[in-house]
Amino acid sequence: MSMNVAMRAGLLLASLTVLPAAQAETVRARYGISLIGLPFGTATVTGTLEPQAYRIEMQAKLTGLASILSGSKGAATATGSIPNSHVSPTTYATTSASADITRTVRMSIVDGTVDQSEITPPWDPSPDRVPVTDADKRGIVDPMSALIMTVPGTGDVIGPAACERTIPVFDGAARFDIVLAYVGTRKVKAKGFAGNVAVCSVRYRPIAGHRANRPGTKFMADNKEMEAWLAPVGQSRIVVPYRISVMTMIGTVVTEATEFDVSGGPRADVQNH
Repeated sequence: MSMNVAMRAGLLLASLTVLPAAQAETVRARYGISLIGLPFGTATVTGTLEPQAYRIEMQAKLTGLASILSGSKGAATATGSIPNSHVSPTTYATTSASADITRTVRMSIVDGTVDQSEITPPWDPSPDRVPVTDADKRGIVDPMSALIMTVPGTGDVIGPAACERTIPVFDGAARFDIVLAYVGTRKVKAKGFAGNVAVCSVRYRPIAGHRANRPGTKFMADNKEMEAWLAPVGQSRIVVPYRISVMTMIGTVVTEATEFDVSGGPRADVQNH
C-alpha cells in the first residue's frame, strides 16, 4: 500500500507544472520522491500549453532498493482546453505497473462531466466499495488537471487565496475532494526557482468509489499530516506545487521539485476551477 501511495503522489505532483498562458509554453520538470527521508523515486514531466489548450506527459518510477522490491512505475497523459480562462480537461489516461499487475485508466470529459471511462483490468468487486453515481461524475477534474491552480483577485499570489480551495477529483474509479487551507509562507530554493512559497494544509475527503471499511481509507480520511507548498510562476497569478508531504501508514512520503524550467511566451491570468 505504501508504495502505491508514494507512486500516486509522484504521478500527481508531476502533473502540476502545466501553466495556462497567452502564448505557447513548454514545461520540463523533475521531482524527487522520498519515504521517511530516504530517496526511492523520481518523476519527470513535459507539458505543452498553447492558447486555449494544454497537453501533459509524465513518467514516474521507483529507484534503488524500492525498485528491486516493487518495480513500480507509471505514466500519464492529460489534455484539455482553457475556454474563458477556465481549466477544462478533455482526456486523461494513466498506466501503473508493479511486479504483480499493470492497470490502465482512460477517461474522456466534456464540460466537467465524465463522458466515458474504462479501467483495465477493473478493480475486484467488494461489498464495502461505495458505489459511484452519475452525479459523482459531474463537475470534476481528473487527477492531472486537478492541481493546475490559479489565484483569484489582485492580492498576494502566495497569500491565503493560493490555498483556500476544494478540488473535486475523479480518477476513473473514485470520487474525492482535496481540501486545502492556508498555513503561511516558507522560503525555498531549487534549480530554476528560489523564493517564497505558500504552505497549505491538505485534507482528503472520500466521496465514492472507495472501500469504506478498509483501514487505509479511514487513515487517509482522518489524516491531518498532509501539506502542499505552492510556488508562484513568473508574473502570473498561477501557483504550482513545489512540495507535497503525506503521512502514510509506514511513514511520510515527500515529493519535492528538484528542478523545473518554463519557456515560451508571457503568461496570462486565469480563473480558478
